[in-house]
Amino acid sequence: MSIEKLDLKSPDLVNENFEKLAALFPNCVTESVEGKVIDFELLKQELNHAVVEGNKERYRLEWPGKREAIVTANLPTTKTLRPIREDSVNFDNTENLYIEGDNLKVLKLLQEGYLGQIKMIYIDPPYNTGKDFVYKDNFTQDSEKYKKESGQKNQHDQRLVVNPDSAGRYHSDWLSMMYPRLKLARNLLTDDGVIFISIDDKEQSNIKKLCDEIFGEQGFIVKIIWKKRNTPPNDQVIGTQHDYIFVYAKSKNQVKLFTKPRSSSQLNRYKNPDNHPKGPWAPGDLSANVKGGRYSKALDFEIINPNNGKSFASSSGNWRYNEKKIKELISKKEIYFGKDGQSAPKLKRFLCDVKEGVTWSSLWDFVPLNTEGSKEMYQLFGNATIFENPKPSGLIKEILRSSTRDKDLILDFFSGSASTAHACLQLNSEDQEKRRFILVQLLEKTNEKSEAFKAGYKNICEIGKERIRRAAKKIKEETDAEIDYGFRVYRLDTSNMQDVYYKPQDYQQDHLDLFADNVKPDRTADDLLVQVMLDWGLPLSLKIEQAVINGKQVFKVAENSLYACFDKGIDEDFAKAIANDAPLRIVFRDSGFKSDTAKTNVKQLLRQLSPETEMKVI
Repeated sequence: MSIEKLDLKSPDLVNENFEKLAALFPNCVTESVEGKVIDFELLKQELNHAVVEGNKERYRLEWPGKREAIVTANLPTTKTLRPIREDSVNFDNTENLYIEGDNLKVLKLLQEGYLGQIKMIYIDPPYNTGKDFVYKDNFTQDSEKYKKESGQKNQHDQRLVVNPDSAGRYHSDWLSMMYPRLKLARNLLTDDGVIFISIDDKEQSNIKKLCDEIFGEQGFIVKIIWKKRNTPPNDQVIGTQHDYIFVYAKSKNQVKLFTKPRSSSQLNRYKNPDNHPKGPWAPGDLSANVKGGRYSKALDFEIINPNNGKSFASSSGNWRYNEKKIKELISKKEIYFGKDGQSAPKLKRFLCDVKEGVTWSSLWDFVPLNTEGSKEMYQLFGNATIFENPKPSGLIKEILRSSTRDKDLILDFFSGSASTAHACLQLNSEDQEKRRFILVQLLEKTNEKSEAFKAGYKNICEIGKERIRRAAKKIKEETDAEIDYGFRVYRLDTSNMQDVYYKPQDYQQDHLDLFADNVKPDRTADDLLVQVMLDWGLPLSLKIEQAVINGKQVFKVAENSLYACFDKGIDEDFAKAIANDAPLRIVFRDSGFKSDTAKTNVKQLLRQLSPETEMKVI
């Protein structure tokens, strides 16, 4: 039993005064670089009847650290991605990607190859509940101080910190984390692309303001309310049963969202009792929807039932069509006079003439609850709780259905348990389309006391990759669909190139060997190929083939889009053999040529024999 100790200190009057002012004027409490402070200019205004002169007012979202966040988004990175073939499934042929590493740096690496290529982005970022980890992006601190402050930085570049709601920069740190990632993500969207962002009440107002700034207010489409639980929590007076999903478009006038498929009950409304050649139909109102008392004499007439001669006037005063059109519809048997043929006229609405689906509601109470996400993972992993509160794949599947079609590319850079990949595979198996996904997840460690850790999953990426494998196996067994079940795994790492710098006076004889080859000794040809593809702006999902030409290993990317050979001893004979294929691009190691003369000759030969080939070295 612990006993409370006396602190033996006099009262902190500054803190007490702060709390008193905060209670009287909560709107004057703000966040600064030092933490929570009182905005004295605003306080002056609260205590004055006249307008107090101060800083120029403007309508925009501000927080301490915003300028740093802008710089962070724009700074280049020297990192690269390294392929992990042993964790991949069907590496050479799949078009799906799973990338391990800090999503900010990964988004920067994707800027060239995927600029304007992503149709839909879905993210489920940290909600800033006070218990979440957030990424700490700080480009101004020296490396050692940075590591100490972040607390979780390791060889995988992890840098997560807890952001308690008592922190002085609680909202600011979250905004600084989200801003550069959303800014870079927008660049990747197609002109008709959309982003869906899951969030709860903690930061929903800030994410709206942030997206208004990055995408423009005109980019806002809707705020979806997702009913995530049936029973409200009993620890609140009014229990929250929902989360939000904000939807923004890169260009609202170009975005195309797809209607919601009709349910079986909606489809069952359409029958064809008279075997009409146009197929199933449902009776609909033939009267016009007269707004504001508008009246048209041309639409005001009586329709004669041809079966009994009875006449019928429109209930609204106007029919939908003029008399000539009505007679034409009657002759085509497209007007319904009841089961016995004696009733008032109805319009036959044919299923073949209506939209493929119905309008989506902003209230999503028709998708799986959050408990389904946990149940789904529990069953996939042999009745074990491997991941807490994952999003149900059924929710994301409906998001995909509303915004993507065949061959569209989907990005999730807070991928967690990989629900997005699961949803993509499931939907592809149902409609036989070829959506592709890119998932990004930090190598965040699992808690050593968790079931996941005890089951052998040391980080979240291991869980995500295994979930995709298991979900793919289950879907294939259940549907036998011929879709792309594979994924390529890449891991963020330092550059493949040596980064040794010496002043001339510091050179020593034993340093000269370092410059014989500018590639780090632990890097493979696979590693070099990925960096070349990134630097050349080629998508990492392109098909890769390997061949042996004149005894050298050659990578062929997207047939002849790129040839890469990183072997030693490149000479004129090899150049002649390569020229026969006329690749668009070819790359060698700078140290890979047999001699300086061979390097010059290879370049000249390619220029003569394959003038369209662009040659580069690393």
